[in-house]
Amino acid sequence: MKLRTIKTTSYAHEFPMGPMRVKQPLPARHVEQVSPFILLHHAGPTQVEAGRPRARLSPHPHRGFEPVTFVFSGNMHHRDSMGNEGFLQGGDVQWMTAGKGVIHSEGPSEEFAAEGGIMEIIQLWINLPQKYKMTEPRYQDIPASRIPLMESADGKWKLKLVAGALMNLKGPANTFSPVQAAMIEFEFGAAIQLPVQENFNAIIYVLEGKVEINEQLVAHHTMVEFANDGEAIQLTSVETGKLLFLAGEPINEPMISYGPFVLNTQDEIEQAILDYETGKMGNLDF
Repeated sequence: MKLRTIKTTSYAHEFPMGPMRVKQPLPARHVEQVSPFILLHHAGPTQVEAGRPRARLSPHPHRGFEPVTFVFSGNMHHRDSMGNEGFLQGGDVQWMTAGKGVIHSEGPSEEFAAEGGIMEIIQLWINLPQKYKMTEPRYQDIPASRIPLMESADGKWKLKLVAGALMNLKGPANTFSPVQAAMIEFEFGAAIQLPVQENFNAIIYVLEGKVEINEQLVAHHTMVEFANDGEAIQLTSVETGKLLFLAGEPINEPMISYGPFVLNTQDEIEQAILDYETGKMGNLDF
């Protein structure tokens, strides 16, 4: 298979967001989006001291896209205006469809805050096609036990497929457009070839360690966007670590984002603000 070349790389600069600090490789100065992926935040790894007050993101709204949370370590507590409540542990994934509007909050669980430990998560925003932007909100709680695993013959890499079809695996997440999402752990010297559909955009984000792609070294906290010029991505690890692999069919429609809303027109943004302010997205106390 012809290998894809690197189109851009983006280093994830860190900044404060509410009670936490996050690294953001997407959007970046020279990459507004890699459709259908529009935002990636990486929080941690952070040592949470035992008995410290919980740092929780207060209730906030979303409309028009899917916020997805990958928990690499720690324990997250989710609540939303649909009445869903979830407790996610390391390896779990939360796939929420905001659709026509939902309010949610999230942060470490009381038990995790009391006991302390290492917290590390990624939140990814995936755009919804226009015809699904006002769909009913949906919450998918995907425990690690439901995520299929593939391991290389030499044991140097492990791939957990959350969404889409890849390497004879089928991810458990239900999506509104074709998407592949996989968490990959690798040891030094691992060689991985990931097939990618010709019409899909593809990115990787390296959380930890270093990999080599087309003789270019990619270090931790770096996102790589690939050109649509091949059928596979070849990775060789030069340091033990982990990464997130994402690929999806681009949504070739106008997009306007304003804070927590991702829609197609300015009028729709203004309507979303009005609907939130008048309680049409529901209510959530904490």
